[in-house]
Amino acid sequence: MTFPVDLSSLPFGLDALVAGLVLGGIPAFVLSALLGRPLIATLRRAAAQQTAYEDAPKTHQAKTGTPTMGGLLFGAAPLVALVVFPSRETFALAVLVFACMAIGAWDDLMAIRRQKNRGLRAVPKFALTGLAAVLFLFVAAPQPSVFLGIGPVPAWLWYGLSICVVLATTHAVNLTDGLDGLAGGTVLPPLVVLTCAAGIAHTAFGVPLFGAATIGAVLGFLVYNRHPARLFMGDTGSLALGGALAGITILSGAQLFLPLIGGVLAAETLSVIIQVASYKTTRRRVFRMSPLHHHFELGGLPETAVTTRFWLASLVLSAVGFALITRTA
Repeated sequence: MTFPVDLSSLPFGLDALVAGLVLGGIPAFVLSALLGRPLIATLRRAAAQQTAYEDAPKTHQAKTGTPTMGGLLFGAAPLVALVVFPSRETFALAVLVFACMAIGAWDDLMAIRRQKNRGLRAVPKFALTGLAAVLFLFVAAPQPSVFLGIGPVPAWLWYGLSICVVLATTHAVNLTDGLDGLAGGTVLPPLVVLTCAAGIAHTAFGVPLFGAATIGAVLGFLVYNRHPARLFMGDTGSLALGGALAGITILSGAQLFLPLIGGVLAAETLSVIIQVASYKTTRRRVFRMSPLHHHFELGGLPETAVTTRFWLASLVLSAVGFALITRTA
């Protein structure tokens, strides 16, 4: 695809980011933002509403009744990408996002039916997400390698690492989705960096386009998810968003940078692992509550303050990761 303006002078993958935002990000934002109101109305009629955890912070009880499954809006990203630049890469990413979205929707529907914040059990959810990862890799058929200048590695290791990236990222975003605007805002800086990384790695344009379209769809969703939230993404959205982040990471060859770029997501996940391991072995808790954002909430920080600090931490870590990627290129 030929872009009407010459962006080749922009360094560090910014040409791919700008072109992607114009062609994919803006349309996805508009589509997501426009569909938000009718989706909220539809979810209210269907009684697809959030139920707070029994042991959640008391302030979260007020969130009960807020429409969930708002992550359906993230479907704007693959739809726009497929229309603007149909390719093997955009199709593979769309397959991964919609597969993860379907798993999350199943989870949400089970929780809604039970009127509890409990849907699919962890093992079947992980197994289904793993199958989605395998399907994505089969469709994308990427060449096994690691990011610029670090590879090559054996194919079995590369594919195994890639499946782990999908599993870890989807469920890390899922754990992070606990406060108004938290997961969406935390994922945005890594998405920007990985979209640039795709440009640096000279991947097919479909990859940075998909990243930019995802940025637009998330921004459209945040119109309704910012505090006080009128719509929650649910597992429908958190798994889909994690799938998009993981898929773009893999096709950009940036797997080894993801723990840094997505450091906030990693910290949320580690806090749960540490808390569970500590309680099972010593019957003592390391954190007031996990995931980590609840620890700070129970420490007295307002929800908006926790969210803002996590966004800033994500921005800083992503900037450091971006600097390392550009040095490797």
